[in-house]
Amino acid sequence: MGLLAPLEKKNGWTLAEQVGQLRPDGVQRLLNHSEWDQDAVRDDVRDFVVESIGSPDGVLIGDDTGFLKKGTRSAGVQRQYSGTAGRTENCQIGTFLAYASARGRALIDRELYVPRSWTDDRARCRAAGIGTGTSPWRWPRSPT
Repeated sequence: MGLLAPLEKKNGWTLAEQVGQLRPDGVQRLLNHSEWDQDAVRDDVRDFVVESIGSPDGVLIGDDTGFLKKGTRSAGVQRQYSGTAGRTENCQIGTFLAYASARGRALIDRELYVPRSWTDDRARCRAAGIGTGTSPWRWPRSPT
């Protein structure tokens, strides 16, 4: 949609304008009420990447990224080292997998790192949507 667009601000209005809409209603409805399977979308993207830029010399690139958080209720948040911040901060850590070849590059997978302080607390995990069969990175976002 427009989430990857080079926009300074990404909100309902700017995303709607990016996709040619006069009002943000459709974008907001998509983000707030549509049901979709992000793992199926990931699989479709991966298949498309293999078909369009796949190559025998292609490589997989793994990386992690820290997302600074103020609260403690977002899934996986704790004080931990974040390369993004360059120090120990209250944050989530996401792990990402990209594919690259001479024909192009694309993000093909993602996962939330869930630290032991979370996995040892099943009630906390359930409250954040971890282990419920859905990704804690679903929309709407977990409370902060």
